[in-house]
Amino acid sequence: MEHVTGDPPPFAERVLDLVERIPPGKVMSYGDVAEYLGEGGPRQVGRVMSTWGGGVPWWRVVRADGHPVRGHENRCLSRWREEGTPMRGERADMRHARWQGDHQ
Repeated sequence: MEHVTGDPPPFAERVLDLVERIPPGKVMSYGDVAEYLGEGGPRQVGRVMSTWGGGVPWWRVVRADGHPVRGHENRCLSRWREEGTPMRGERADMRHARWQGDHQ
């Protein structure tokens, strides 16, 4: 994860606020986050997470197929096991682990 000085822009703040609300044992894909917020897309969410996501539960944001963040697989899988995240092999079971947000 990059080290960036200064405050994140408003979009990044909204992404990080949402990621902080994802409950233990649940995940959202990058696209889920963008869709929930109604702005940006998976790449923009990924950029926010790679730049400012170190202080939030980053392991709860996954690729659309449920695979963990590239380069952080072992730490991610360890966190999922601790939190009881539903898994299929070494990826999140999106059918059971996906969080739909506060309105589910």
